[in-house]
Formats: sequence, structure tokens, C-alpha cells
Amino acid sequence: MYSLAKKISEILTPFIKETFDVSISQFDFQSTRKEFEGDITLVTFSLLKFINTNPAKLSNQMGEFLKTRSALVSDFNVVKGFLNLSIKDRYYVDALNLISKAKYYGHRKPYSNKTILIEYSSPNTNKPLHLGHIRNNLLGYSVAKIIEASGNKVIKTQIINDRGIHICKSMVAWKKFGSGETPKSTGLKGDKLVGNYYVRFDQELKKEIKILMNKGMSEEKAKDKAPLMIEAQTMLMAWEAGDNKVLDLWGKMNNWVYDGFKTTYSNLGVSFDSNYYESKTYLLGKELIDQGLNQSIFYKKEDGSVWIDLTEQGLDEKLLIRSDGTAVYMTQDLGTAFQRFKDNPTMEGMVYTVGNEQDYHFKVLFIILKKLGFSWAGSLHHLSYGMVDLPQGKMKSREGTVVDADDLMNEMTDTAALLSKELGKLEGMSKEAKKGLSQIIGLGALKYFILKVDPKKTILFDPKSSIDFAGNTGPFIQYTYARIQSILRSKAVTHENHKIESLSSKEKDILKQLLIYPETIQQAAKQYSPALIANYIYDLVKLFNSFYQNISILGGKDLDLESFRISLCNEVGNVIRSGADLLGISMPERM
Repeated sequence: MYSLAKKISEILTPFIKETFDVSISQFDFQSTRKEFEGDITLVTFSLLKFINTNPAKLSNQMGEFLKTRSALVSDFNVVKGFLNLSIKDRYYVDALNLISKAKYYGHRKPYSNKTILIEYSSPNTNKPLHLGHIRNNLLGYSVAKIIEASGNKVIKTQIINDRGIHICKSMVAWKKFGSGETPKSTGLKGDKLVGNYYVRFDQELKKEIKILMNKGMSEEKAKDKAPLMIEAQTMLMAWEAGDNKVLDLWGKMNNWVYDGFKTTYSNLGVSFDSNYYESKTYLLGKELIDQGLNQSIFYKKEDGSVWIDLTEQGLDEKLLIRSDGTAVYMTQDLGTAFQRFKDNPTMEGMVYTVGNEQDYHFKVLFIILKKLGFSWAGSLHHLSYGMVDLPQGKMKSREGTVVDADDLMNEMTDTAALLSKELGKLEGMSKEAKKGLSQIIGLGALKYFILKVDPKKTILFDPKSSIDFAGNTGPFIQYTYARIQSILRSKAVTHENHKIESLSSKEKDILKQLLIYPETIQQAAKQYSPALIANYIYDLVKLFNSFYQNISILGGKDLDLESFRISLCNEVGNVIRSGADLLGISMPERM
């Protein structure tokens, strides 16, 4: 619609100048409401502050001029201050000709050397990735692709939380209860093995706390005095002091986890351009905190802990360094932010993809960086998203009640295979082809179900309802794409300038939808919302299926019309594939 609005504006500007002696180049356009005739609507109310007339009269004057003097408008109607314009079919035919010649329709080339860094995943090396990480990864990866398509250079990155008390808990449990087992000896992925010991630590800790409470100790004091917790805290201090034995164990267990993460990321279809590690940035964070102490931005309490007072900003006091000198999450986030801008001097923005339970954390982080005097702190954005809940309730890593990412992906593939078989969609395929298609359908269902929802909203995830070959689902979109490919296999696309002058309403509706794809990408990038792309594709698919069911595409006597409709099918397929790619979803050629 943007391109059409621009053309109409260029026609109206000299008319307004000549008729009313007023210079206006900006006009307010919107899509025509479905209950009225027309394709695009000019809202005339905003013009009345420059032109002394009533809106209906002005609308009729402009409509009559456009109908009689332009090659775009075929008719118009006026509803109060709204000028509804019907655009000539030829405009849409020419638009299809241009779309078919575009190499990457809807995408813009980078307009500068500036880069935007997108952070997502941010796993801890004490457990495998789970359902929550899946939403994080899918959202961050898709936003990165959308922002890149909108005309920006993008760096995809993650911060790996590879140190801290939670990491030491897994290490202590493995050391005490592991009997030297390894991923190789157990046949488990490394991240799953380490995650089991994180759960084991919590189980054993609860036993110790119960014993201490039975001896008359309060629950809060028992948590602090439990031998396992003391051992984990001692190990953390030894790690920060550079104890070789602790560092060796830490390195060994982390490498197990990295191997596991690598497999999960590959299966999920996400990737990164760079990695940052908390173990390498927390000391830089400590240096920044020392600078802040010298500048009286932070203050130290009697126990040695370091804090910042943000009550004037409507927040509260925030801990930056514990009394024992160990770092907290804020410490490493300060160091990581500084290091990233040091490493990427052309960066003009950074997006943190992190759940909404960390909203407060990022408010504090951004304020602290501004107080430290970093000019780039104003270009930071927290892409806050809602949690993923299950019908049985929330997940808890310590208690082992999480939905493992690998298990979920396997379940989605198996469910897709079962449903596809029941519907007869796998007939005639080899075993290998069936498996490949089931993976495409299963992962497509998972990704679409998560990404079609506005990031800010909580998702109640139901695997079975996501795999449906009808409705607003990934498989429905994939099936439509495969249907288009079947049409194209029976008739080759001829890339020519189509001469037809008249379109059916269904063809016109499809072309109108295709024309808003570029601005949909821009809006999705501006709002950091893959949901805009997902629902755009769904609307396009619905329009195509209505066209397919009501219009004869092949076998007609009018070869020019058939050629046009084949070309239309081709571009619909291209845009479906392009939009799905921005969501990280693969499209099957057959289904």
C-alpha cells in the first residue's frame, strides 16, 4: 500500500497546489474497510487545517480529479471524510510483472555499514535447553532475520552463562555422586547429564535442609548452613580465585554441555555469529563497578557488598557485588555490554531477547550504563516476551519438571508422522523421505505455533493442536505451498509482461496482499514481532485457497490468462517461502 499511496500523493500534490494554493505532500492513507467499495482510502480530515472546506466536498473534488486525470483510479466513493479509491486492474497486473522480476521481493539491501546485534538463547551450562529456550531462540533468530531483511546488517549472538553458583551446584553434585560417569559412559547428551546433577543437587539439598530444620533451625538459616550449599559457595570462591582443580572440572563439564547445545541448535535450525561467555566478561564488569565506586555512582555497605540506589528513578537498591566479592548477573551484563560495543564499533543498536520476568533487570542495566556515561546505552532494547506454559502448569529446572527441547522436537516429529500417515500424506514415499517430511512438518508446526503469537503474550503450548492441516497452523501453510508447487510442476512459469486488463476479485485480493509484503517486513522489524509475518502469511494462504477453489487455473482456452494465473501462483509461493524463511520454517516441495 505504501507504493500506491506514494503514487497517488505525487498526483494529488500539484492538484492541491493549483486548486487551493496550498503545498501538501503528506497524505493520510489506509486500507479500505471491507464493507466499502475500494482498494485504498484517503483520510481527508487532516487536510482541513490547511484547506477551508468541508471533508465531503474536498473528497469529491479529489476523487473526481483522480478518476478523470490519472491512470490509476477507476472509480471512487465518499463516506463522510473518507475518500475510497478503486484502483484499475492494470495497476495490479503491472505490479505482478514487477514482483516477478525482483530478486528478493520485499527485502531491502543494507542502507549503511551500521550493525544491530541481536542476543538470544543465553543458556546456563548447568542444564539442557527447554521449552522456554525454544521460544527465546525462535523469537531471537526470527527477529534477526526480519531486521536483516528490512535493510540492516545484523550480528546474531548469545551470552553463555558458564559460571556462578548454579554452575557450581552441578559440579558439586557430580563430584559427590557421579562416580566418574561421562556422556560417553552413559550414552547421554552432555547437557542432559550435567542437568541431571543440577536436579540431584536440589534433591540432596532439600534432605539436608529438612534434617537441620528437624534440629530446630529455621528454614532460611538451614538453607544457608546446609553442607551442600556451603560446598557450592566455597567452590565458587575457589573458581574465582583460579583454583586449578576446580577450573579443570568446570572446563570438562562445560564442554560436555557445549556439545549438547550444538546438537540442539542444529536440530532447531538456529545459529549464531558470535559467542560471549560470562566467565570472560564478569571481571570487566567488576572493573566498571570499581569505576562507578570512584565516581560515587555506586556505594559499598559495611559488609563489603556493592549497591546502586535507584529510588529516584522509581526503582530500588540493586546489588552489584556480593559481600564475599563474587559477581552477580548484573556484573557480567555490564561487562558484556561494554565488550560488545568495543568489539563492534559500527554497532548502532543491541536487542536483548529475554523473558518478561527480567523486565526489572534490564531497566536497571540500561540506567546503570547511562550513569556510567556510555552514549550507546540509549540504543539498547529489551525484547521482552511472555512465558510458555503447559496445560499441567509452569516448569521448574531444579525439580526436573521442564520440557526438554530435544524431547519436544522429537515428539513433534513423531506426532507429525502419525497424523500425516492417518491422512494419507506419506503414501508412496521412501522411509527416508517420510522421516524428512515429518521433521519439516513437526518443526514447522512448533515454530509457527510459537511465532504467530505476539511476543508479549504468554503461550499455552499444546503440541497436538499445533499440528493441524487446517486453520492458522504451520502445516496448513506448508500444505498450501506444496499445492502451489504441484501446480507449477504441471505448467512452467513464463516470465513475461502479462497483457490482460481485467481481474477477478479473488486475483485482485491476492495481489493487494502481495503488495503489502515489503511494508509488513518493515513493520515487523520496527515492532520486533515475527507474529506480523506469520499472520501475514496466513492471510495470504487463505486468499490463495479461496482463489484455488473458485477459479480455474489450468486448462483454459485463454492462454494469456492461464499464463498470468500460473505467474500469480508462482509469486504467492515465493512470498510464502520467503516469509516462512524469516520465521525459520522450511517449506516442503511435496506433501
